[in-house]
Amino acid sequence: MARKKLSTTIYIEPEQDQRLKLLHERTKVPIAVYIREGIDLVLAKYDKLLPGQASLLDEKK
Repeated sequence: MARKKLSTTIYIEPEQDQRLKLLHERTKVPIAVYIREGIDLVLAKYDKLLPGQASLLDEKK
């Protein structure tokens, strides 16, 4: 079952808008999917800065 999605407003550069629209035209994948994928990439990149359960392997003695 699909998870509920929240609506939000973002501001992007005109060039980003043009390229996303072109990508959508060629792939038929909704622009929102690409934006969510981009957010996931950023969150993965900065994962260590986010709070979460500490791994036992990461603990320093």
